[in-house]
Amino acid sequence: MGASPDGLCFATDLSRPEPIPPAGIDRALALMQSGRLHRYGESGGGASEPSQLEEEFAALLGARYCVALSSCGAAMFVALHALGVAPGDKVLTGTFTLAPVPGAIAHAGAVPVLVETTSALKIDLCDLERKAEESGAHVLLLSHMRGHIADLAAVRAVCDARGIAIVEDCAHTLGARWAGRQTGTWGKVGCFSTQSYKHINSGEGGLLVTDDDDVCAQAILASGSYMFYAEHRSRPPAEAFERWRYRTPNFSLRMSCLAAALLRPQLAALPERAALWNAHYRALEAGLAALPRLAVPARDPREEFVASSIQFLLDLDREGAARFIAGCASRGLHIKWFGADSPVGFTSNATHWRYIEGQPAAQGSLALMERLCDMRIPLALSTEDIALICRIVAAALGEA
Repeated sequence: MGASPDGLCFATDLSRPEPIPPAGIDRALALMQSGRLHRYGESGGGASEPSQLEEEFAALLGARYCVALSSCGAAMFVALHALGVAPGDKVLTGTFTLAPVPGAIAHAGAVPVLVETTSALKIDLCDLERKAEESGAHVLLLSHMRGHIADLAAVRAVCDARGIAIVEDCAHTLGARWAGRQTGTWGKVGCFSTQSYKHINSGEGGLLVTDDDDVCAQAILASGSYMFYAEHRSRPPAEAFERWRYRTPNFSLRMSCLAAALLRPQLAALPERAALWNAHYRALEAGLAALPRLAVPARDPREEFVASSIQFLLDLDREGAARFIAGCASRGLHIKWFGADSPVGFTSNATHWRYIEGQPAAQGSLALMERLCDMRIPLALSTEDIALICRIVAAALGEA
């Protein structure tokens, strides 16, 4: 890439993950040497890596049970299935999310009901209440998208009054809390991601947590336990499996032993990583919020987030926003934009999910997405990187 006219050039890779801890690499090598790579075994060999991870992760969150799955999308689908979501059912979900969320609903054969998003990038409680009444849905799949956590006590009040179960998509909130309580424990089920770009990294993976015996038993059976469910150390009593083992399909969605081996040593690093991510976030927030025609959403003091990315809203029309994105890219700074006509990379909005039929447009959210920008925050970001990011954003705004 050639130098920009103002000489600004950002060379840091915003998508670069942290290395896997040596203990995780050692565990993975030992597994490969043993050849015991399948998630279950008929001949013993001790507790599997996924089973140990489940036990450790449940303890970390203060949940009764955890089930390790192949992805967060798989965890969300299994959660919906375990809660009785059937083909044709309606499932409430927010408009500010990523494609695996409506994808999990479609996987269950259900229909997403899109709820508006506020300018604080959280689910709109008034619209949630209205659409809960209109739709008759009995499940809300709630994304804490990009780490923005709604007032979960208020969300619970809306849902509890109508008998609606909450499944939390916590792909961006591992270690985060609302009012002192861990995300993933406010609803019936919490679903976490271990994709490379999240808080712990196995390339791909998901973790489902719940306190409910029947949900856990179904999740274990659906994940592909065959009749080896007793090998799970984080599991409900045997009678729960008796209720479900002849009625639950095997979807073969369990996490691999290698993925779990990579993850287990990373759990201890979460508090230190969270502190560093949030320090980077606050420095970027201060620098960006000082710029004209740009707003960083305010954070509620009850929201104890873990910010592995930052979002901001542009005071520009669509053409100006597109010029801004191009201006940043020409200087090596790659910012995602939710207002593009077509999906790009991981980024999409509700207009791109054309398999959702008969949905009235969520006009407020779509207008918001046209102004919304998103940037990863790698742990390796330096003070100099943060200053350069703010200078590039300022220069690109000047050209937009």
